[in-house]
Amino acid sequence: MTDTDVTTARPWLDAALPVDERVQLLLDEMTVEEKAGLFFHTMIAIGDLDEANPIFGTPSAREFIDLKNMTHFNLLGAAPTGREIAAWQNELQRLAASTRLGIPVTLSTDPRHSFSENPGASILAGPFSQWPETLGLAATRDPELVERFADIARQEYTAVGLRVALHPQVDLATEPRWARQTATFGEDPELTGILGAAYIRGFQGDSFGPGSVSTMTKHFPGGGPQLDGEDPHFPYGREQVYPGGAFDLHLKPFEDALAAGTRQMMPYYGMPVGTEYEEVGFGFNRSVITGLLRERFGFDGLVCTDWGLINDAEIFGQPFPARAWGVEDLTPRERMLKVLDAGVDQFGGEDCPELLLGLVAEGSVSEERLDLSARRILREKFELGLFENPFVDEDAADEIVGSAEFRAAGEAAQRASVTVLTNDGSLPFAPGIKLYVEGIEPSVAAAYGDVVATVDEADLAILRLQAPFEQRDTTFENFFHAGSLEFSDEVLAHVGAIAGAVPTVVDVLADRPPILEPIVAGAAAVTVNWGVSGAALLDVLSGVASAQGRLPFDLPRSMAAVVASRPDVPFDTADPLFRFGDGLAL
Repeated sequence: MTDTDVTTARPWLDAALPVDERVQLLLDEMTVEEKAGLFFHTMIAIGDLDEANPIFGTPSAREFIDLKNMTHFNLLGAAPTGREIAAWQNELQRLAASTRLGIPVTLSTDPRHSFSENPGASILAGPFSQWPETLGLAATRDPELVERFADIARQEYTAVGLRVALHPQVDLATEPRWARQTATFGEDPELTGILGAAYIRGFQGDSFGPGSVSTMTKHFPGGGPQLDGEDPHFPYGREQVYPGGAFDLHLKPFEDALAAGTRQMMPYYGMPVGTEYEEVGFGFNRSVITGLLRERFGFDGLVCTDWGLINDAEIFGQPFPARAWGVEDLTPRERMLKVLDAGVDQFGGEDCPELLLGLVAEGSVSEERLDLSARRILREKFELGLFENPFVDEDAADEIVGSAEFRAAGEAAQRASVTVLTNDGSLPFAPGIKLYVEGIEPSVAAAYGDVVATVDEADLAILRLQAPFEQRDTTFENFFHAGSLEFSDEVLAHVGAIAGAVPTVVDVLADRPPILEPIVAGAAAVTVNWGVSGAALLDVLSGVASAQGRLPFDLPRSMAAVVASRPDVPFDTADPLFRFGDGLAL
């Protein structure tokens, strides 16, 4: 069949036509079932297209595409090489091309360029270049670096067929205990807005098109002001509270994201309490989605809910309720109807088009309402160039993903993000000194000094710690570090014993702002990081690279100060030990 024959049979494939016309031509050919499939954006994993995924409990790709008419998937996990991801993506696109209308798949992903692994939020870098977490990018205070990161990530994503970024996360980290801070740009609305806009420009490019990755900015109208810092993935974290009256302050980074041209938006799970808005989760909230986002801000892009608002689910073998906060008593059918009425276009983490079809059949949802969202959804596919070429070059994928140039850029960013908080003169340390290390591979440390087995033999000890968090009841909950920010007595005793014997540098992975006062009191130097390799850290501590990082949030002095602070107000803990912007040069 010639190209002319193809465009005659499928006129929406004529790239010379305006996008809106192409969307309408395709929409006119779609059945209600095919339209309904567009509304669902759920998880998928690399593997045999005919096999269900037992780990994530998802149907086979063939069932998703052939039986459910779904074409939007969030890729979980990774593969050892870019080529393997690209080859699977091409196989998936061939399956989609074999359907009646040949609508291509749109693949999305959570962040996958750093050090954290959380099946509800992020993926280890694997074959991709490795950078600090978003908080670490914020610690550099460098919009050009952030845009460069996003441009590199765009190249790596598109090389394997990932076309939607389920990020940036421009929430403000105003509650020090909140579990989702590591993917934010910190506590300051101005800095978050500037860096979030740079991030969007890097992913989407100078003009949105076939080389772009569409950004789904989250979590409108701002996660962060969580009651007691608990996360609304879970029932005990469902409330967002604003005792400081700062609801509008949390909108500022989203205004900057909209000005930068973000294409998509994800509302958060939380439900606002004590505001002018309805006390239901933001994904169900017409006053927020239609009243605020659509009408006040004029956003006509795609809105996709956060994952799992409609149906209960099992995660790692444990039952978890739908995040239907404020509407728990509604049936799944009623929840779906309320989400659509709110002004949302897609259901994240759901794969139940039969429920939507039932609403259409009974007259609760009109086909015109389906068409309203379907136009937005299809427009993205057309503008991304997926109808022209959904396939990727498998050879090029291996050359682009994790290239030497991209890895070097990521390592430079890691070094630039390391933030030195105290230093009694022990840093930078001299090459060749005797080093005792914990949390760093001895083989890595051996390039910087003589690694010794005991503290008594050492000239300097370097200890790497994780910011504290409380253990929770289930595997999934423990991916979300929550609760107290104080180190345990055992950790403090261990650090104190070493620091009492030899000058000691303590480096803390600060995915949340830890209470550092007891450690600062005894350590020769204290640094914090947000994802940095042992070698990159030692480059900074030894003076091979300069210390440039600055705190993206305050570090509170005590848990009492945290508990007394207002969750919606930035920089509200009394007398912080270190302030936003602190950081020493070496």
